[in-house]
Amino acid sequence: MKHGFVKVASATPHVQVADCEYNVKACIDIARNAADRGVKVLVFPELAITGYTCGDLFYQGTLISAAKSALSEYVAATADLDMMSVIGLPVCVGDKLYNCAAAVCGGSLLGLVPKSYIPNHNAHSEGRWFIPASKDNIAYEFDGAFVMLGAKQLFVNTNMPSLCVGVEVCEDFWVSTPPSAAAAGAGATLICNLSASFELVGKEAKRRALVLGQSTDIHGGYIYSSCGDDESTTDLVFSGHDMIAECGEMLAERRPFDDANCVVCEGGSYIFSEIDIEKISYERRRQNTYTTPHLGEYHEAYFTLENCTTELTRKISAHPFIPDTKEKVDSACERILTIQAQGLKTRIKRAYAKKIIIGISGGLDSSLALVVMAKAMDILGRDRKDIIAVTMPCFGTTKRTKNNATVLCESLGVDFRCVDIYDAVNVHFRDIGHAEDNYNVVYENAQARERTQVLMDLANAEGGMVIGTGDLSELALGWATYNGDHMSMYSVNGGVPKTLVRHIVSWYAENAEGKGEGELAAALRDVLDTPVSPELLPADKKGDIAQKTEDLVGPYELHDFFLYHLMRRGASPAKIYRLARYAFGDRYDGETVYKWLSVFMRRFFNQQFKRSCLPDGPKVGSVGVSPRGDLSMPSDASYAVWKRELDELAASEGFKI
Repeated sequence: MKHGFVKVASATPHVQVADCEYNVKACIDIARNAADRGVKVLVFPELAITGYTCGDLFYQGTLISAAKSALSEYVAATADLDMMSVIGLPVCVGDKLYNCAAAVCGGSLLGLVPKSYIPNHNAHSEGRWFIPASKDNIAYEFDGAFVMLGAKQLFVNTNMPSLCVGVEVCEDFWVSTPPSAAAAGAGATLICNLSASFELVGKEAKRRALVLGQSTDIHGGYIYSSCGDDESTTDLVFSGHDMIAECGEMLAERRPFDDANCVVCEGGSYIFSEIDIEKISYERRRQNTYTTPHLGEYHEAYFTLENCTTELTRKISAHPFIPDTKEKVDSACERILTIQAQGLKTRIKRAYAKKIIIGISGGLDSSLALVVMAKAMDILGRDRKDIIAVTMPCFGTTKRTKNNATVLCESLGVDFRCVDIYDAVNVHFRDIGHAEDNYNVVYENAQARERTQVLMDLANAEGGMVIGTGDLSELALGWATYNGDHMSMYSVNGGVPKTLVRHIVSWYAENAEGKGEGELAAALRDVLDTPVSPELLPADKKGDIAQKTEDLVGPYELHDFFLYHLMRRGASPAKIYRLARYAFGDRYDGETVYKWLSVFMRRFFNQQFKRSCLPDGPKVGSVGVSPRGDLSMPSDASYAVWKRELDELAASEGFKI
């Protein structure tokens, strides 16, 4: 359970209706098989011990006694497993019958949770046999000891108390206020639903939506287990639709009547994945609208699972800002470009700007910003000549980037100007006594600040505003010259990570080609092929870019991964390292990931002063660094705690610090 990962499973066992001995042996077989795979929480369907479709046989004391004996057998047979499991059976108390979920761990029955909402609207009208959970928990004798029977129960792991399990049964989550909502409000981070949902046309989609929706609403994990086609088919057919979800994301799913994604064993089949309890806890902390109004109202039963490193099998995207299908990528690109352009459109109107000015380098970020500006002017119905795009060649400018800048501006029909800053920067060097061949940070930043001065003064002269081009990834790293390219009057790319910038530019190029704008498309594709660079150092002997950003600060795909998991998931450095190694596989070795993670963490903390005074700009995704809402962080915060964890990681992995 290191880093909060808990392997969980949802099972559909083989059953013979009313044959408790057969059914419990099937469940025991699944439990042992799942435990061998490291499963820590296992959920069986509703009334799995008897079968759901027993009908009036539920009245029979023989069946009820057999179910209780079978539960005793299950408890004893799984005593040696490092796993908590939840299994369904009928339980009789005071001559009243409850449809219960039994929580079991370490050879003990932890508690019984009865179904709260009993349906009477289908061929299996449970109100004929069962009564709903009573308002209060009651004591129930089981194998010489008393446990709680009631809906208001939570099951808490002693070694990781944030693994707090709540239970509801089938129909409970089809109601307007499911018991799981209250359980989550009392601290439950993982909900187990034991279900017997029969199959109808269209019902699969509804179940899926409910599971995803409930995991979203409670900001938690949700395990849904449903009985399969071994149940009686007298009037209904059951499909074994099992699901594991986390905060609105489906981690694993057994589609109806389909074992393709399952582990199949003698006792039946199951799906498994890993729930990230640390992520859930972080989500709840950061969402101040998430409340816990029922703390202290629930009985807590405790169980113990061994601490271990859970083997990961769930999908961890190497590019978390990028959707997983081309269709979704295209849709996201269109929406982001629209958000950027609409934000800029409104700012132009409110500022009464006669012109908008941009420094165009022929690089990736300025190309996207220029496209955004063109779209904003189109929305306003204004001439694109109200866009002044300025190229400002200096020591590091290459023919390739200057040519691309020229083609882009001409193709988009903007007012394109060239202001050579070579002489101005050299005069500045003489004024401050800086040698022209000293290629230090002064040499680089003087060019960036001169360019910003040119743009600002042009904006004053033209009654306009300067549009910034820096992206989210650069802001996270502080890869900007303070009061140089760091500053503008509106920054359209500040919410877009570098990996996503590439996709938007590629998408725009594809659309341009489809409209017959071949020259524009070709230029954008060459921009995509050009190494990312500020071009502040002289080109090499061949005239190519010598200063490549990713050689200096590391691959942007790694930094975007680090940024996402630090800010969106609240992950620690060691957890980010582990996730990156898993997500990227052999693309980067451990030492490389550690090297650039160390760079990221150091720069993220040390460069906050630049983010504390960022210009306005639109947020487009779930991660942002605006000091006005997304990242309230002191500029002089120490990262000593994070550095110590990185040092410990290096020591454990054998890396040199």
